[in-house]
Amino acid sequence: MLQLLTAAVTGFGTGFSLILAIGAQNAFVLRQGLLRAHVFWVSLICALSDAILITIGVVATGTLSLAFPGIIIILTWGGAAFLVVYGFLSFRRAFDPGALRAADQGAGTLGAAVVTCLALTWLNPHVYLDTVGLIGAISAGFQSSAGRIAYAVGASLSSFVFFFGLGFGARFLAPIFALPKAWAVLDVIIAIIMWTIAANLIFGSFHGA
Repeated sequence: MLQLLTAAVTGFGTGFSLILAIGAQNAFVLRQGLLRAHVFWVSLICALSDAILITIGVVATGTLSLAFPGIIIILTWGGAAFLVVYGFLSFRRAFDPGALRAADQGAGTLGAAVVTCLALTWLNPHVYLDTVGLIGAISAGFQSSAGRIAYAVGASLSSFVFFFGLGFGARFLAPIFALPKAWAVLDVIIAIIMWTIAANLIFGSFHGA
């Protein structure tokens, strides 16, 4: 039970840290939230899209591990290395922070909002790197299928928490994250989370997950 909880928490922390990066998708959700326009559907599409891609990444990793058992250690160490680098970049970004501002363009009708949201999500190459690639690779650190499922659930849950929180809490969050200092603090926290997860992956590769 403890291992499943650890897997879920790791998935949630990984997913949440990756999704916090400033981008067009987040800015669009923020804008829709500020306008109070189709917030539920926009948030749901973003979260479900992430959940689908995360599931694909974790399932693909599980399939590869059955066909090529030796690939687990490669994926685990590769994921850990990426997290170390990602954490370093996040820490460095804290000294030159940006700010999350509402997108200049939005969508008035539900149909236009859905199309824009799908485009910003599925046509963004970084979403595949983060969900299918990185999150999928990190799931290799959990040798049991139950552990990988718990990890995927945790990562998917982070998307639902983030997007619905951003959309419906936009009016409260926008003034805060328009300040570079807020992002500087957040980037430091992200770096610490990334390094902690990387350390746990490396430790688990020696002692079993």
